[in-house]
Amino acid sequence: MSLVLYKVDRSPPVRAVLMTIEILELKYKSIEVNTLAGEHLKPEYLEKNPMHTVPLLEDGKFSLADSHAIITYLVSKYGADKREDLYPNDLGIRATINQRLYFDAGVLFPKLMAISRPMFRKETTGPSPQQVEEIEEAYGILESYLRQSKFLAGKHLSLADISIVATISTYEILIPITDKYPRLLEWLNILKNCDFYKKANVPGLLQIKEILEQLSQGI
Repeated sequence: MSLVLYKVDRSPPVRAVLMTIEILELKYKSIEVNTLAGEHLKPEYLEKNPMHTVPLLEDGKFSLADSHAIITYLVSKYGADKREDLYPNDLGIRATINQRLYFDAGVLFPKLMAISRPMFRKETTGPSPQQVEEIEEAYGILESYLRQSKFLAGKHLSLADISIVATISTYEILIPITDKYPRLLEWLNILKNCDFYKKANVPGLLQIKEILEQLSQGI
């Protein structure tokens, strides 16, 4: 095994991969990508990842982009005894996990980018009222999922929780989760107390928190 991860710690998708690696106790080489300097747009990076995104995983001669694909790959290949909880073989549970991952990829993360990108360009200082309403709707959907079970895809922590908590913990900086969503708050607190969250999510989260708070103040 010779894992290489191209990353930017403030990125929620990167943090999802880092948390998965932490849980699986995998050894890997880390390469920081300076996206602000355009390193992700250089020909040598585009050759590896035409989407010019982070994270990017290399496993020997195999390369894979997109955090959702990466974490399912890592657990499927290296999960061992942790695979059955994180990404079970049971088709129904796995399909539910996949649906939650698609919800993150297709709804949650794009909405976060729609808020943060204009902030980074200093075009706005925060979400618009419509964006707040859309995020509140997303919180409501997650609340509904958590009425069915303790975690987002069943009674055990899974890749659905790991991926979505990376995004939701970033949302929380801009649009705090209130007691209107008690199950979502409880779920988030459970994750915040996990060692893998503290070690692999918090450092990058603090980086983006500082940046977003400065941008929200027009700094």
